[in-house]
Amino acid sequence: MTDHVDHRATVPGWYWAVAIFALLFELLGCFFYLVEVRMSAADIAALPLDQGAMLAARPEWYYAAFGIAVWVGLAGAIGLLLGKRWAVWALLVSLVAAVVQFSSAFIVPEMRAITPSDALFLPIVIIIIAYGIWQFSRLAGRRGWLS
Repeated sequence: MTDHVDHRATVPGWYWAVAIFALLFELLGCFFYLVEVRMSAADIAALPLDQGAMLAARPEWYYAAFGIAVWVGLAGAIGLLLGKRWAVWALLVSLVAAVVQFSSAFIVPEMRAITPSDALFLPIVIIIIAYGIWQFSRLAGRRGWLS
């Protein structure tokens, strides 16, 4: 009888803390995605005028990128918890989709005209966190924590 030996490197405890943070971050994104795409015209009309105008100006591709960012990111976070190497690619796709999503504030003239500069803070923070999670997944792959 042979003993099964796992050749993966020992995963430190902080890895699990960061992977759980990534999962919670992605779940929060999924929640906000579902809230936003399920808003009715009446819900949007009830918002303050500037917020309603920003929602109305968003192109359809914004929501496609938003969906890819959060759902593929959620899969990537689950992949981290499962110790799967494909998580690195899923998190990269999620990051790129988030950049595309938030680029609408710069490249869509209607959005550029109505988006105040202080509304860009949260998208920048989200992109920085997504980048950090992706870099963490790359580190985990290099250290042999993913298979």
